[in-house]
Amino acid sequence: MDHMSPRLRAFLSEPIGEKDVAWVDGISRELAINLVTKGFNKAYILLGQFLLMHKNEAEFQRWLICCCGATEHEARQSSTCLKEWCACFL
Repeated sequence: MDHMSPRLRAFLSEPIGEKDVAWVDGISRELAINLVTKGFNKAYILLGQFLLMHKNEAEFQRWLICCCGATEHEARQSSTCLKEWCACFL
């Protein structure tokens, strides 16, 4: 990526470990609350959902918008973050 936000750079700088879902670039406070109430309290659990969708960014974004209340911008940023993390660590 040509331009990375500081939040994305920080997320990509190390393995996910036990990071809260709010660490994922693009996840706002409100969206994090929605995700936690649906059982997605850790970044690795959200990554698992992304992987279950075969890293299909469009499908993951639709899921975030429809099921979790994400905005298009949040969904796009989050899927990019997880895609980039996969490229670095998988």
